[in-house]
Amino acid sequence: MAPPQHIGTAEEAVARVAYIASDVVISVQPSQAIHSPFSQYLHALSRSNTPNIIDKEKGVVPEIRTIKYNADPFLSVFEPIRSGKLVSLVTSSMILLQSLPYLSKLAHYPIVIHVSLQPATYLDYSDITSIRQIGFTFLQSESLQEAQDIALSSHALAIRSGKGVIHFFNPADFVDDYPIPPEDKALARELLDQGAIRTLRSATTENLSLYVDDGRVATLTEASLPVISEASASSQLPSPRIEKLGESSRPTTTGNSSASSSRRDSSIDSGPTASSATSVDSTRLRVTTPEDIYNLATEIWGHMESATGRKYSAFEYSGPSTATSALFTFGADSGLFGEAIDSAKSSDEYGGLGIVTPRLYRPWLVGKLIETLPQSIRRIAVLEQVRRKTTKWGPVLLDVLSSLKGGSLEDRDMTVVAYQLGQISASTIRQALKGIVQNLNADTPFQNLVIGNPIRSIPVHEQYRLEQPKLESAYMKILGQIYGDRLYIANRLESSTAGISPAIAASPEYGFGSLIARIEHRKRFIREVQDAAKSTDFATDAPRPWLAKWALNAEDSKKANELAQEVIARLGTDGSRLSSQLLSTKSLFFNESRWLIGSDAWAYDLGNSGVHHILASGANVNMLIIDSQPYSERAAADATRRKKDIGLYAMNFGNAYVASVAVYSSYTQVLQAFMEADQFEGPSIVLAYLPYHDEHDSALTVLQETKKAVDLGYWPLYRWNPHNDENGEPSFSLDSQRIKNELQEFLRRDNQITQLMRRNPQFASNLSESYGSEVRALQKRKAKDAYDKLLEGLYGARLTVLFASDNGNAEGLAKRLAARGKARGLKTIVMAMDEYPLEDLSHEENVVLISSTAGQGEFPQNGRAFWDGIKAATDLDLSSVRYTVFALGDSHYWPRKEDKIYYNKPGKDLDARIALMGGKRLTEVGLGDDQDPDTYQTGYSEWEPKLWQALGVDNVEGLPEEPAPLTNEDIKIESNYLRGTIAEGLEDKSTGAISASDQQLTKFHGTYMQDDRDLRDERKAQGLEPAYAFMIRCRLPGGVATPSQWLQMDAISSAHGNETMKLTTRQTFQFHGVVKGKLRPAMQAINRALMTTIAACGDVNRNVMCSSLPEQSRLHREVHAVSKRISDHLLPSTTAYHEIWLKDDQDRKTQVAGDAIVDHEPLYGPTYLPRKFKITIAIPPYNDTDVYAHDIGLIAIKDEKGGLAGFNVLVGGGMGVTHNNKKTYPRTGSMFGYMPEDKVHLACEKIMLVQRDHGDRTNRKHARLKYTVDDMGVEVFKGKVEELLGEKFLEARPYKFDSNIDTFGWQKDEEGLNHFTFFIENGRVEDTADFPMRTGLREIAKIHKGEFRLTGNQHLILSGVTDSDLPTMKDMLAHYKLDNVQFSGLRLSSSACVAFPTCGLAMAESERYLPQLITKLESTLEENGLRNDSIVMRMTGCPNGCARPWLAEVAFVGKAYGAYNMYLGGGYHGQRLNKLFRNSIQEDEILEIMRPLLKRYALERNEGERFGDFVIRIGMIKATTEGKTFHDDVAEDEEDEE
Repeated sequence: MAPPQHIGTAEEAVARVAYIASDVVISVQPSQAIHSPFSQYLHALSRSNTPNIIDKEKGVVPEIRTIKYNADPFLSVFEPIRSGKLVSLVTSSMILLQSLPYLSKLAHYPIVIHVSLQPATYLDYSDITSIRQIGFTFLQSESLQEAQDIALSSHALAIRSGKGVIHFFNPADFVDDYPIPPEDKALARELLDQGAIRTLRSATTENLSLYVDDGRVATLTEASLPVISEASASSQLPSPRIEKLGESSRPTTTGNSSASSSRRDSSIDSGPTASSATSVDSTRLRVTTPEDIYNLATEIWGHMESATGRKYSAFEYSGPSTATSALFTFGADSGLFGEAIDSAKSSDEYGGLGIVTPRLYRPWLVGKLIETLPQSIRRIAVLEQVRRKTTKWGPVLLDVLSSLKGGSLEDRDMTVVAYQLGQISASTIRQALKGIVQNLNADTPFQNLVIGNPIRSIPVHEQYRLEQPKLESAYMKILGQIYGDRLYIANRLESSTAGISPAIAASPEYGFGSLIARIEHRKRFIREVQDAAKSTDFATDAPRPWLAKWALNAEDSKKANELAQEVIARLGTDGSRLSSQLLSTKSLFFNESRWLIGSDAWAYDLGNSGVHHILASGANVNMLIIDSQPYSERAAADATRRKKDIGLYAMNFGNAYVASVAVYSSYTQVLQAFMEADQFEGPSIVLAYLPYHDEHDSALTVLQETKKAVDLGYWPLYRWNPHNDENGEPSFSLDSQRIKNELQEFLRRDNQITQLMRRNPQFASNLSESYGSEVRALQKRKAKDAYDKLLEGLYGARLTVLFASDNGNAEGLAKRLAARGKARGLKTIVMAMDEYPLEDLSHEENVVLISSTAGQGEFPQNGRAFWDGIKAATDLDLSSVRYTVFALGDSHYWPRKEDKIYYNKPGKDLDARIALMGGKRLTEVGLGDDQDPDTYQTGYSEWEPKLWQALGVDNVEGLPEEPAPLTNEDIKIESNYLRGTIAEGLEDKSTGAISASDQQLTKFHGTYMQDDRDLRDERKAQGLEPAYAFMIRCRLPGGVATPSQWLQMDAISSAHGNETMKLTTRQTFQFHGVVKGKLRPAMQAINRALMTTIAACGDVNRNVMCSSLPEQSRLHREVHAVSKRISDHLLPSTTAYHEIWLKDDQDRKTQVAGDAIVDHEPLYGPTYLPRKFKITIAIPPYNDTDVYAHDIGLIAIKDEKGGLAGFNVLVGGGMGVTHNNKKTYPRTGSMFGYMPEDKVHLACEKIMLVQRDHGDRTNRKHARLKYTVDDMGVEVFKGKVEELLGEKFLEARPYKFDSNIDTFGWQKDEEGLNHFTFFIENGRVEDTADFPMRTGLREIAKIHKGEFRLTGNQHLILSGVTDSDLPTMKDMLAHYKLDNVQFSGLRLSSSACVAFPTCGLAMAESERYLPQLITKLESTLEENGLRNDSIVMRMTGCPNGCARPWLAEVAFVGKAYGAYNMYLGGGYHGQRLNKLFRNSIQEDEILEIMRPLLKRYALERNEGERFGDFVIRIGMIKATTEGKTFHDDVAEDEEDEE
């Protein structure tokens, strides 16, 4: 980063100096999102990798740590400074007083604290004077140039003296200063003593607890001091006798006054401690003294004067050498006083005044102040800008008196007068000076006169005002939803606090006091009601019994609130004076839910004391404490920061309700905890997790961090109620679904290491965190040792094969290579790279490394740690190791020339790095390319023989024949009609997974094994297997469910899933996060709902879809019946589903396996279909099921009466594609003709049978029906179907589609029933703090009498509402915000697949990202009048096309994380495929394309022209006429351009 031309602020000048002179800079700021005046400059330097100047190694970039000011920032100093690092801290003055316990421990460390005095506009120096005795050196600067110079002096002085330095300044004083040049780095290098730096870095005091006094005292040697003359080492001059200070009006300087304290602090200055004339051992260490500080500072300033001409000294005097009066100023207006005195006229009585200011405020050097004053001085006016006084006399006055008392000035007639310095401006300075001088010259001057406007108490400076981050409003909204008007937050930030600063008002102590006052107020009110219930002053008798009843139940929230309305109503009709008096505070009839809101700042020492007071009180108070530390930052957290576990602390009290919750993990548990806390009599603490790096993080970031923390036990979800023991219930309830068993294991392990923690308390906070990595290292070592043991006694050379693989290809190659090596007589081992202990690599003989390529040229996940270790290793000698690398990649994956470097980058990087470390190549790196005829096998077949030749085993005879790889067809035929070993795998409690073969078979049963990819890396680092869970998909023909089924699905999502439901693009329910142990109960619960999951996935006919058609109920019923008929007709016949999932111990049904009875699949046979098979029905004019995109698409044709006549049959549609493989493509269905309604299910069967017999079973990427139709030809395929059917298709009937989106809001059908289409964004049904959707739909289902229809666009229709039920239903929709469909046309027309975190095929985000992208486009839509225009936009995380992106007008298909292929030109009715427009673009490029394109569409479109048609007409993209031309004429070719 190039230095700025000029520096205009003190904060910039200071920040730059702190940066270049430190290893670590701690920046204290109001919040993570709001920069302090320093931090923006620090981060700019860090981002540009600007190095510091204190390291011998060039290019060392200081670490910048950002700490919120209310999170005990000084805790972050101890770890780095005790480890020998140079630390500086930049802050406002507001944190100093609260940090006294830490400052006193840091005084003897070379820390530099730069303090910007706040509030700048109403300055108060008491933050400095209050801490003046803590042992730090204090330096003050009074101009912009001084701020830069004194900042540099502070660092030089701290390094040379070994003591802490506080540099303070008032930035408001410098706003009118001229800009200055950047710091002189050459001068800085000269002043920052490298020898002293080396000494400091070697004097580490690590492994000590914060609370252990390390006994450190700043020391130096005589040799390190500057040479001073004997004259300058003279003894202290005699102190003056203070006269004209009357007993009644002037301070005494004896006794226990502050002056005594100040004098004691300076007593070591009474004589010289060393001089050049004294014979001492110059290498002996001794304690650093105030005289040393002065001498070092003088030497530094002397050097600076020589270089710059700018002169500084401990006390600085300006004015005539013959002046008789002087001002001693300690405040913000020294410059104003100097300018006024310099411009004084001869007639001005303040002309000729001298001014003294302290540059070195501490240590207070008595002799140096006396030396500074001219001999002629007789009167001193001490002006100090200090508001918060703790004594009658100001601290600076006492310092001055301590210097003058009893010295050589004794014979002078010296008068010292104190003044309080207020706010003075240029217009009032002369008047102020007149007043000062007149009082100073008076025979009996007044003490403590206020000069200028008094400093008044004001709120904290605007930059440091407390604000609640928007993210944290999630919990506040939930509290508001539960308690409504009953909610009372005592320390609400926006409330009036009668002049109390927000920082204090937000503290637990202040809030607790406020709550106590409110509780007492209500108690008084209850007594008043009790008295009133006995009174005869009412006009009627009606109020008294109700008042008595209320008074008896006043502390029971539920009963009191129920009675309150009745009491108020009767008081309102009474009309008496007593009634009016009670009604004046009628809100007290309601029992409030009282809360204090805090942050994790309450978990540190200073804030935690307030929590202790509340717990100790036993008061009925609720605390919500929001912890925002991300899990990913916990490892970097300083163990010495001592963040308390408030939950454990509170549970040890035994009198408090405690809950640990996370809204982004379990919304239901948050609700439960809040309600239980409110009902608990006594203190309640709800610890709420909401992790963010800064307050503007996206919800997705918070979700990912929450999942990691909860899953891995960093933030367990639990509830503790000590009163439960009384009811015989457990006090502790663990609610973390994923980690229940793991956390129990953790607790057992915790007991084993307790003694270790006690013996080494400094490690306690890190032991549990590091345990996972220790386990991981141990696992690596055990695995490697086991391999070594197996190889003992074998002959032949050793060959170690290491792989990094994401999709299994590299792993498969590695294992095959190892097997072939073993057959050739080599001692082979094969391991994932991350499983291998890197320290053993230098001892290997022959190493083969095989890696695929992930993301943007990144290592696969199971090789990243290995690569990081290789990169970081500086002492790994591989000169005795022979190695070779084979890399797998796709040369066409990155079409842009500048991105070609990513092709096989991991393998190439690994080859180059090992060669650099001395490794000897066995062969050149092999490159496997997916674009070769046999994909990566082409390159591999050339590379492997060279390896055997290099190892000398190329001509081995009698090699065994290798078995053919296991295919999906093998798995199916050997599965015994889909049984496999699924039942046995479900009983295996040692893992959350099932075998690879069973993973293929369970798809036929409607479930996929997945793992949470948000957690994959962290769990691996912790030595845990992936977070395996299962997705369950229901079979729901036509997407129609009853209210009872909806409620049962909702219950399943809570009891067995992740508390959400997914409405899929195939009109069914999908559950995620079902762990293996809950898989069978979930299946059984679905079966009890009269639904099933069989054939919802797998190589069979899947869920049959049907248009929702809310406005034509009769026709919908007829078509829906056909969808059910087709679904039932094509259902597999195997009984394996019942045996595995539904059979219990009482079910004696004979199983097939091992018995004489054999299953039979009349339609499918033992190998089922080559690939998945999908059927849908559309009812014109709505193509809301994308009829062209399926293997079979049925277009409903009405008869003359409006009923169902039959169907036009489309065959050969399909969406799945492989990136960069032009042999794969999407396809729209071909028209076969018309089929009557009663025969269409038979036609579907015959089409499926032709595919069964003729589909490609050797290449699954070519196995879909669309390729069979193209390979055979439409007419040939059609002929085969007609031959099996026994009749021909009739000519297709006319039809017309208008759109393929849903119609939202209320509609009425021909039978008078009402239907409401909800907007369910991307089909995700869940509760959030902003939108309790799932709760609302659950409550609606409880009273709904019609049905629910799931749409093919992932939305939901509330169907069949009668007019009589309509008002009630509308009220419920409004109450739960479900009636809102006023979204942009783009959002309403959008759709996305699940993708991350659960889909194993996802390359990029989809469901979680598309809403964010649309939000960023909606302002453009508004600006161009397109808000209500429907534009079909779809996104998928991979090219398999679950959200049918290839038919959208604009689509984004994941290519790598954060990168998408962009497609344009799809038909609005779903009738035309789109085409590739841009390859591998990220969000900024997407927005750069879409924003001007939307504007152009608004300006240039024809009447009624759709977006997809528009982009074709203007030539942005060519139209795709059929699937086989999908890759032709693209706007940006995926092929290599070279």
